[in-house]
Amino acid sequence: MFKEELSLVPHLPGCYLMKNKNDNVIYVGKSKNLKNRLTSYFRGTHTGKTAMLVSEIDHFEYIITSSELEALLLEINLIKKYNPRYNILLRDDKSYPYIELTNDKVPRLVVVRNPNIKKNKTHKLFGPYPNVTAARETVDILNRLYPLRKCKTYSKKECLYYHIGQCLGYCTHEVDKEIKDNMRSEIISFLNGNHEIVTKKLTSEMEKYSDKMEYEKAMEYKSMLDYINVVLEKQKVELDDNIDRDVVGYYTNNNYLSVQILFIRGGKLLDRKRDLFPMVDTEEEELTSYISKFYDKHKIKPKEVLIPDILDENILTQAFDIKFFKPQKGTKKNILDLASQNAKIYYNEQMSLIEKDEEKTLNAVKELGSILNISNLSRIELFDNSNLFGSFNVSGMVVFIDGKPYKNEYRKFKITNDKNDDYGTMREVIYRRYFRVLKDKLTKPDLIIVDGGIGQVKVAREVIDSLNMNIPVVGLKKNDKHNTSELVGNDPIEIINIDKKSNLFLLLTKMQDEVHNYTISYHKQIRSKGALSSILDNIDGIGEKRKKELLKKYKSINKMKEATKEELEEILPSNVASNFYEFLKEYN
Repeated sequence: MFKEELSLVPHLPGCYLMKNKNDNVIYVGKSKNLKNRLTSYFRGTHTGKTAMLVSEIDHFEYIITSSELEALLLEINLIKKYNPRYNILLRDDKSYPYIELTNDKVPRLVVVRNPNIKKNKTHKLFGPYPNVTAARETVDILNRLYPLRKCKTYSKKECLYYHIGQCLGYCTHEVDKEIKDNMRSEIISFLNGNHEIVTKKLTSEMEKYSDKMEYEKAMEYKSMLDYINVVLEKQKVELDDNIDRDVVGYYTNNNYLSVQILFIRGGKLLDRKRDLFPMVDTEEEELTSYISKFYDKHKIKPKEVLIPDILDENILTQAFDIKFFKPQKGTKKNILDLASQNAKIYYNEQMSLIEKDEEKTLNAVKELGSILNISNLSRIELFDNSNLFGSFNVSGMVVFIDGKPYKNEYRKFKITNDKNDDYGTMREVIYRRYFRVLKDKLTKPDLIIVDGGIGQVKVAREVIDSLNMNIPVVGLKKNDKHNTSELVGNDPIEIINIDKKSNLFLLLTKMQDEVHNYTISYHKQIRSKGALSSILDNIDGIGEKRKKELLKKYKSINKMKEATKEELEEILPSNVASNFYEFLKEYN
């Protein structure tokens, strides 16, 4: 297989692109020896994801680079460009939160994701934190102890925070620079790992309220004190240099890679990032690729990263301007071993669950492909429409790859034709999506699923045919209880019977629920942004005069919802009041 093509590949570093029969890039990899690496795919037997990848390869391309470092950087850019199917599991979709202490005249503490380093280079950033809850909890404690500015913009008078002693009233009062500098210094010290000052302040506040017998208030400060003592103080590690560092441990078995990254900040173990996924490449390449994507995405980088022997610290150091170090003994080696031990434990915890779930999901996808006569069914795009009596007409699209949701590819559509026309909405959203796919040469799905029956399927197929795109379209109908009921497809269109207890039916239900919830969420978001008067503009029979009367009497949509139909009839004709009353019942 590919014997002639492989004979031309040189023994040089570079990147390779695996493509399927539709000329789509399905995997991007790198190697310091392209010939050896590419040959390894087509010799011997493979298992798991590697076997699936090889079965789909129709041809490959490669790009020679002058060094392994160039190959690493090129691989990162090619994966960003093509979003290959078999690289998806290696993508880090999560943006970790950071705490930012602004360098404004009056500083604020805010939680940010993906901070703009260039824009905010004078601001202090701390993190990453394991989750937004931990970051917000920390900001809340500091805001309670230090009277920082809480509001984004200045007001003309003191706000509630000033009156409860949590702000110095910067909008109306001049505050001494020394006070602000001291606050800033103590906060930076705390976020760098020195908790002593904050602990003393919390203890003092707790004792003050306890002496005044304000026990509820004292308990609030005790809870904050416990958070620092239990959550933060217990995370001390045996390194006293206060250097921000990450520690990368890993474990492999059964062609799966478990990765554990420990975050050490200010001499304390903040938390960890962990992942488990099937390997397509070698251990070294998979782990290098994973680390590369992680540090390419996260802009606030540590001073040092401890890594295992299997990796090349020189290439990683050059690529990301971080000191990558392979400890051989001592405390750092012990911490690295701890990270690998955690990776092994995570593997043992998750493996049985993952194998069962993956087998069920992949078999369900294969069954759907068999039923619809689609070979190598992988990417499925699903659509749902939502409106409220023709108002705020929107659509949502979700993407499932190999039966799993790929949220980076979800899309929202605000429909231009704002009336209750489901077919018109379907026609518009399908055209907009797949005209864009053609225009921007995006990845085509193997299957389109629309929410609805024969009519919706016909409309979607007409649009796809008009664009000369050969993509199968099926529909998922719901019953009266809004539960997944039937699969509509084939040619001529018919109801396709699927066992309601099968894994396939469960997967289809999961997909339909996902697209429905995503679309409804967007619909509520759009509605919440619409002004009350805009909502009234969408109700037949309510003109400018009646709108003013309603706004004058009720002021808000919630007050209108509390009104009876008879009360609405005091302003509106009976039929208009009845329709508006039904509208308000559905509006939430």
